[in-house]
Amino acid sequence: MKKKLIAGNWKMNGGLAANEALLGAVTAGLTEARADVAVCVPAPYLAQVAALRGPVALGAQDVSAHESGAYTGEVSAGMLRELGVHYVIVGHSERRQYHGETDEQVAQKAQRALAAGLVPIVCVGETLAQREAGETETVVRRQLAAVIHLNGHCISEIVVAYEPVWAIGTGKTASPEQAQAVHAVLRAQLQAASAKADRIRLLYGGSMNAANAAELLAQPDIDGGLIGGASLKAPDFLTIVAAASALAV
Repeated sequence: MKKKLIAGNWKMNGGLAANEALLGAVTAGLTEARADVAVCVPAPYLAQVAALRGPVALGAQDVSAHESGAYTGEVSAGMLRELGVHYVIVGHSERRQYHGETDEQVAQKAQRALAAGLVPIVCVGETLAQREAGETETVVRRQLAAVIHLNGHCISEIVVAYEPVWAIGTGKTASPEQAQAVHAVLRAQLQAASAKADRIRLLYGGSMNAANAAELLAQPDIDGGLIGGASLKAPDFLTIVAAASALAV
């Protein structure tokens, strides 16, 4: 069994004092962790967190599809790499919804991240309307296919996060069986694309929390979690890490 990955997504939250306190509490609780742990923080705090993170890997929440140039407000993969970033989220549903990111743009961002030596956490997921219309598999396969098409030769270097849009920030969560079913579809798609697909970690990212983490993480194709609100509370985040660690062999 591959090592689980628990990645916190702080979204647009944080502050210098709050970040220091949160990281201090998290790192103090990781002495016996047997899972990989990361935090994906707002860009202004990357340098601060890089200095404070201890055993926690540093992640960014977005990256430009461009290498450099006249793109005001954008942050390049090379800049992130210089700051010690290891992971970068691409294609989060909030970016797709609020910023109109297309499958092709997400694939380009993943390509830039890989070229700079970063590990993109590629997010895929369906809306409630798409799930109710029976389109879940079609939607997630289409989203992932764009990334595979552009990055086929190094697709085994990515992480994939399934985040049902209807379960993000709503308090709703896919049942372990629902989540596993979609993860199995994604696993099969990756196996068809790469002989090294088994090394790709598939995370669940739809309101995983301290109460449901153990059951979700026990599913055969769920290799970790992309954690939103619970990552801002050290006890909850550490409970999720402990659940992942308990499954390590």
